[in-house]
Amino acid sequence: MTPVIETHDLARRFGPHIAVQHLTLSIARGEVFGLLGPNGSGKTTTIRMLCGLLEPSDGWARVAGYDVATAPDQIKLRIGYMSQRFGLYEDLTAVENLEFYAGIYGIPRRDRTRLDAVVSFIGLGGRLTQRVRELSGGWRQRLALACALLHQPPVLFLDEPTAGVDPAARRKFWNAIHELAGQGTTVLVTTHYMDEAERCDRLAMLSNGHLIALGSPADVAAQVGGATLEDAFIALQGRDEL
Repeated sequence: MTPVIETHDLARRFGPHIAVQHLTLSIARGEVFGLLGPNGSGKTTTIRMLCGLLEPSDGWARVAGYDVATAPDQIKLRIGYMSQRFGLYEDLTAVENLEFYAGIYGIPRRDRTRLDAVVSFIGLGGRLTQRVRELSGGWRQRLALACALLHQPPVLFLDEPTAGVDPAARRKFWNAIHELAGQGTTVLVTTHYMDEAERCDRLAMLSNGHLIALGSPADVAAQVGGATLEDAFIALQGRDEL
């Protein structure tokens, strides 16, 4: 089966600094794949390249069948992207944000079918008339995910999407992620929460731009030398600070 996300010797330099080096990955349809590593390990740079926002310095990557360097516009039509900052307009209501993003994705204003389906899936029905600035972090998170899903993207990129959100909201969010994956959506997520990393099908652990471990959460912990994933991550952080 052709991978939905594929990279080969992917690299990105900023002057003399190498942010990502020789990254080779293959991610299947419907997989929940995590990028794990300390701050500065190259997670966000990798996602930006895969979204077609940043051109690789070396190597190549394909997302949904398109090369990130030669067809970034095609990729942007086929992905959903959600960052820790959510990208919402605080002075607009929840439904106005949804309508705004629907317009960006070319969904006809009079066609409410997709919008209503996403609202139902995320459970936003009771919050549609509230302004974003009045919403809690958990509800903002759900709204941002709904905006990213409006155009039914086959690939979803989540860059530390649960930072600052309470544990109950995080659990609901991850339940939705696994439901999406069960429907065939490929999800690539960065996180610094070990309980979330454990919920990924596979992980890539990065350190200073290098891939140092790849596999299931248990495999990654063993490769780094920790009894648990949390032990491995703490050891890695200590190593990077030396």
